[in-house]
Amino acid sequence: CALERPRRDRHGQLLVWDPVSKSSIGWIWVGAQAVLLLALVALPTRDDWPFPFLLTVLAGLLFFGGLILAAVAALGLGSSLTPTPVPNQAGELQTKGLYRFMRHPIYTAVLLAVAGITLRSQSWVHLVIAVGTVLFFDRKASWEEKQLAEHFSGYADYAARTPKFVPFSKSEFS
Repeated sequence: CALERPRRDRHGQLLVWDPVSKSSIGWIWVGAQAVLLLALVALPTRDDWPFPFLLTVLAGLLFFGGLILAAVAALGLGSSLTPTPVPNQAGELQTKGLYRFMRHPIYTAVLLAVAGITLRSQSWVHLVIAVGTVLFFDRKASWEEKQLAEHFSGYADYAARTPKFVPFSKSEFS
């Protein structure tokens, strides 16, 4: 509303929405992620490849395993959990629990669920979106890691010894 008084923070600084702030960019990442994941869920399934019972079991294990892993990883972050890839100002660097084995267990969990959805979909379109989702999360994690390195002095050391997505892996993608 035009009659609304300007809002200020506790130090008296004027609060202004900066369209290129880290927070704004973080929400853009979240929005793009939502579009990819909604596409995977909303697109119709097909019969592009055979789907034996074993694939049904595997798809279910990947999907539900991903959901469980995401919940455990989110609980492990505690008060450091944020909806965007921007570090919580009051948060602490988490290096225990699942974070001992990989830097981004929530992203790994989402990618497991995406693999389950893709397998079950029997759709090449889903497979293309899933590959795009993997690439997207790799880029999102890299952007987030720049923010984490700026925010936490020990992040570079943690990143050097801990794989990105795949526990016990030494590849660049991990």
